[in-house]
Amino acid sequence: MELQSRPAYRPREPVPTRRRTFARPPALPYRKARVTHSRLASCPQVRCAVSRRRKAVRWAVWAGLAVALASVLVARNIGNLVRHMMTPGVSFDVETPPPAPDYADPRNWSALPERDDSADRSPTGVPPADQLHARADVFYIHPTSYIRNRWNAPTDDPALNEATDRVATGIQASAFNDCCAVYAPRYRQANGTAFTSPSAEGDRAIARAYEDVRRAFDAFNARRGSGRPFILASHSQGTVLAERLLHEVISGTDLRNQLVAAYLIGGRVTEAGLRERAPDLPACHAPDDLHCVIAWNARGPEYVPTEFEMHRTDLRERLCTNPLSWRTDGAQAPADLNAGAVFLESDDPTPRAAFADARCVNGTLIVSHVGAAPRDVMSQILDRVLGNGNYHPIEYQLFFMNLRQNATARVSAFVSAPR
Repeated sequence: MELQSRPAYRPREPVPTRRRTFARPPALPYRKARVTHSRLASCPQVRCAVSRRRKAVRWAVWAGLAVALASVLVARNIGNLVRHMMTPGVSFDVETPPPAPDYADPRNWSALPERDDSADRSPTGVPPADQLHARADVFYIHPTSYIRNRWNAPTDDPALNEATDRVATGIQASAFNDCCAVYAPRYRQANGTAFTSPSAEGDRAIARAYEDVRRAFDAFNARRGSGRPFILASHSQGTVLAERLLHEVISGTDLRNQLVAAYLIGGRVTEAGLRERAPDLPACHAPDDLHCVIAWNARGPEYVPTEFEMHRTDLRERLCTNPLSWRTDGAQAPADLNAGAVFLESDDPTPRAAFADARCVNGTLIVSHVGAAPRDVMSQILDRVLGNGNYHPIEYQLFFMNLRQNATARVSAFVSAPR
């Protein structure tokens, strides 16, 4: 058998394989890529909503920055803004004066003893007094409550009168309603710049205000009858007018003998001025002194005078009576002696004992330790205008209960003194 030969070995050729390739989708623009993770990215309404939200956030941020910047600018220039708002726009001679008040009309009095008014208010826990049976009277002259740009304020402006009753008579004259029947006239108060930036026109505005106060004092004496003891009380502009009344009308007359004491707070009273113009009405030096004058200007230890400080006398020359000791020496009176600060304009008119200390230093009542006084928005603006540490707006409130008790004690001393 013939053997067949095996064919020569030939390796198999590899079968070509087909490699799979996948096309990569084109990249989306960056802003679209941020929202493509959402199932709703394809919804035009959602894209618009997202865009609107971003714009709203940006506007809110810019608005917040603008408000913050405006607040800083206003805070730094608040004094200039207030001064511009108050400065009279015409000369004194050109301006038509407001009508003079008729003091036979009860509407021209902020407080009268026979009616219910803001002077009848009392602190929480302190019973209201019966003014109709009071042993003495008080003639109270309120501070500046007018912040517009006339040389003299009208007395028939309802909004102004409401403000005067609330922020002056109600929180200051009420300190005397335990001892006295309270009389508080409305008057054509002078523009505040007459005191902070003295001028000839400003002096004429002050003179007009004094004319009203003097006529009101005559009406007060006619109403109350002769011989009754009385207290003269005032603050700020009211003190400037009261001091002149003391010099020109009370000193050297029978009224001097009827005067229990004069509480002339927040003004520019000096002992030298009293000796020169009212020698029979010296400064009070003890808690029960009679026929004398009490005065103080309260400031913090770091206070720096501003352009809104009342001029004409150096602060160092002014009379300083410590309302916690009722003496004029420089002894420190600790806050423990404070019978209670009272803020009748606040939601809590409860007496706040030990609220502030006091010490007379170079004519200024230095208050080193003081509690947190409740202040509304307008009061905070006033505080900023007057300067840090200027307690002028709350000189009555800081020592309200001490003032109330001392006025009652002096009236008692007057009534019991031999004649």
